[in-house]
Amino acid sequence: MDLFDTHKPETLGTTLLWEAVVDIAEREDLGQGPLGKRGIVPILGGMFRGGPGMGADRADFHGTVEAGGADRQLLRPDGAKELDALYEMRVADGTLLTIHNRVVIDETGPGPRYAVSKITVTAPQGRWDWLNRRLIVGTLQSARPERVAVIIRGWLVAEQD
Repeated sequence: MDLFDTHKPETLGTTLLWEAVVDIAEREDLGQGPLGKRGIVPILGGMFRGGPGMGADRADFHGTVEAGGADRQLLRPDGAKELDALYEMRVADGTLLTIHNRVVIDETGPGPRYAVSKITVTAPQGRWDWLNRRLIVGTLQSARPERVAVIIRGWLVAEQD
């Protein structure tokens, strides 16, 4: 008997937790490093709102993206770009969430542009601390030309029934 046959795979799915519009400054060049061309994009602020994955808390999960964070960028020799963003989102109830968003962007491969991330949330003890214990993946889109911003969506990864 094969263990793969007796232990069927669990199916994973995603549900939208939030979407954020993050205002950004122009990219600043930090020069060539040992792993590729480096840059930084200051985060100027923005706003977010909860998605259906927030359940009953959806209406209460909204607020601002705080100014002062930054997105460190690395353009690798293979053409892919790695982003390492650290910033805060302030929920309307005053709770401050630290967001660490690590993105891989590939516009050189087959198919459409690939821009997917792993998002880690650090929340204080309280109503939103369950976000500390979840796997969240993200997507990233430019909001240009309408706004000098990016749209970031956070998706909860969970087992499906």
